[in-house]
Amino acid sequence: MSDDARPSVHDPLASLDRKLRAQLRKGDQPTRIEPQLATAAGPKPGPDWFYERKFDGVRLLAFVRDGEVRLRTRKHVPVDDAFPELTEALRSSARSNLVVDGEVVALEGDTTSFSRLQGRLGLGLTQRGRPRPDPGRGPHPGRGSRVPVHLYLFDLLSVDGHDLRQLPLWARRQLLADALHWEDPLRHSDHRTGNRQQLLREACASGWEGLIAKDPEAPYRAGRSRRWRKLSCSRGQELVVGGFTDPSHARSGFGALLLGYHDDQGRLRYAGKVGTGFDDAMVETLDQLLQGLGREDPPFVDPPADREAHWVDPHLVVQVSFTEWTEAGRLRQPRFDGLRIDLDPSEVVREPLG
Repeated sequence: MSDDARPSVHDPLASLDRKLRAQLRKGDQPTRIEPQLATAAGPKPGPDWFYERKFDGVRLLAFVRDGEVRLRTRKHVPVDDAFPELTEALRSSARSNLVVDGEVVALEGDTTSFSRLQGRLGLGLTQRGRPRPDPGRGPHPGRGSRVPVHLYLFDLLSVDGHDLRQLPLWARRQLLADALHWEDPLRHSDHRTGNRQQLLREACASGWEGLIAKDPEAPYRAGRSRRWRKLSCSRGQELVVGGFTDPSHARSGFGALLLGYHDDQGRLRYAGKVGTGFDDAMVETLDQLLQGLGREDPPFVDPPADREAHWVDPHLVVQVSFTEWTEAGRLRQPRFDGLRIDLDPSEVVREPLG
């Protein structure tokens, strides 16, 4: 058989220049990776930085190896059964064994809705009262959900046993573009370059959550990084639950959640309470979680003087939207958006807008 007649073999590193390719060594594909996280503080991104859409979803790392697909949140919670269409799409679309980083979202038009995504997670309880996907013995709630989801992928961390994390971002994204056959529900998270303020204005006008600015020359490093910056449009963020009040009127379970964030010294500061935005199923789920976390003393360094307050260990993280911060550091008109299973409470801080 002539060389021209031989079947072509996909080379996952074909687009990489020789100098970068020479840095790579082949080994075992990692089975667990700590994700890189953006921060609201740090140097102002320049016009050469990559500006990607900030999604209102759940961060996922996908591990594809020999036809097996594992989906994990940033806290390593398995969510394979919650998103069977993503598992199947990755299995059929991946051109190599790989590890990819991205975010699963539920869309309402062109905007992402974290509250819609809640129904796909099938939340249950751990022994310590922390949320997790319900392993169940029957079909997972995600399998019967009518809420469609998409997985936006923005980074390639490993391919065919080559660890790519030491490569610059631009090179990893170059390889990512060729790593899969791109069809829904898998989508490539595109980026732009240019004036930061102008790009953020355009993102906000489009109804986006904001932007993530990334240094294109930076390697991938676990944990919070000043080379990934969050630029937000909406007044909304994650907050830690430190207590709750008694229910009133027709509601059962609880009345409002008492919320806080960590200051520069790591202390939990009170931010206000949220009592709207819950449906009956979420009230029931939260009530079960709260009952397993009770404590006598408040976790806040500046607790509210509320005689109805019941205190809990600060293990739960919720997402809340609001109109503004008051001068006293309280939320104005907060509304509950969802329960986060993918965030570490100790990392929740007050975040400025972009």
